[in-house]
Amino acid sequence: MGLVGFFDVRLAIENLPLILEGLPMTIYVSFISMAIGMVIGLPLALARHHQNRWLRWPARLYISFMRGTPILVFLFIIYFGLPAVRIEFTAFQAAILGFGLNSAAYIAEVNRSALSSVDDGQWEAAFTLGLNYRKALVGIILPQAARIAIPPLTNIFLDLVKASSLAAVITVPELFQKTQIAGGRTFDTLTMYILVALIYWPLCICIAFVQEQLEQYFNRFVNQK
Repeated sequence: MGLVGFFDVRLAIENLPLILEGLPMTIYVSFISMAIGMVIGLPLALARHHQNRWLRWPARLYISFMRGTPILVFLFIIYFGLPAVRIEFTAFQAAILGFGLNSAAYIAEVNRSALSSVDDGQWEAAFTLGLNYRKALVGIILPQAARIAIPPLTNIFLDLVKASSLAAVITVPELFQKTQIAGGRTFDTLTMYILVALIYWPLCICIAFVQEQLEQYFNRFVNQK
């Protein structure tokens, strides 16, 4: 079967270019989805943390729904279900919309927790200096909260990169979809699946390295004791 037990090195090398064709799409889907989640997640966190129940409860409902439904089901609703009411998206659009809206719920909870961890005295000090809510939030609170939020946000992004493989079921030509093609062509799915796992691994290591750099950058906003 192969050169190294259950893993055929020769077959893996031959099919590596085909599988790597899906890498740019995996990166696009992951980064754009994370960007959408970040844009939606912060307002959601602020609404979730707000005293006004008309802001707080819709945010809580959205977060509860997104965290309580499988992302695969949500992708099917967007790509296969919405055309029934004449709302259609391409596979790529459905993927980034599905992952983005879903990740926003988790990002919102991380942001809410990070904002809550900043001492209330920071708000009071900012208002004493004459800053309004927006300036206090952007200039004082968010930089401190960002340092706290970076590790869990990176975990969400890592999960998003790996979850992007689900986009294969709606025909997005990303890493896993290319792997399925290679597996069907070679009849050696085990080798192909191990190969794609070895591609995801260093990709996630690179993301973890960026996380460390961001943590060091934002450390300057945290009071060192």
